[in-house]
Amino acid sequence: MTSRRPGTFIVFEGGDGTGKSTQARILEDRIRQRLDREVVLTREPGGTDIGEKIRSLVLETGNGVIDARTEALLYAASRAAHAHQLIAPALERGAVVVCDRYIDSSAAYQGGGRGLGEDAVTNLSLWATENLVPDLTVFLSVDGAHARNRVASRGALDRLETEPDSFHARVRESFQGLARSPGSKKTVIDGSGSVDEVADRVWDSVLPTLMAGETP
Repeated sequence: MTSRRPGTFIVFEGGDGTGKSTQARILEDRIRQRLDREVVLTREPGGTDIGEKIRSLVLETGNGVIDARTEALLYAASRAAHAHQLIAPALERGAVVVCDRYIDSSAAYQGGGRGLGEDAVTNLSLWATENLVPDLTVFLSVDGAHARNRVASRGALDRLETEPDSFHARVRESFQGLARSPGSKKTVIDGSGSVDEVADRVWDSVLPTLMAGETP
């Protein structure tokens, strides 16, 4: 799946409370209106029937103890279904896929946060997806205290959001390192300010990749 595809694959990454889901929805709308292209907006874990079932296992409370390796494997299983059943077919027909979280989230949360190692967790997902990687990964950067306030304002928290501050500090550190690492194309966007201000920054950063994916 690493060969050139007709579509364009954009991923949003960052810790909880950075605004990924909001910005992914705005980007979807802008691509439809301004470029008149098909857009598939999706998320991880999830995106497929089996992926949504796995999402409930790993994020909802009350499912019993889930150790770190089991958690990493569940995310990889969800991602395998997502890549093969939804993302790859959409890219093959020329759509833009906008995804809220992907491989780097597992590297940060299970690799960094859980201490399993970023490389080990990344390699597991690369195997699961047959090396299906984004054309661009957008890392949203927000001050840790501001991000925690955003999460707290949501009300009910999922299983990972209730982890202690030390866990989320390790996750943020991993994301910062991943954003600077070589490999697939990445960009870091300042997630502070109004929603529209951030959306404009995202659009300016993403547009060159979208235009490169346009068929002549």
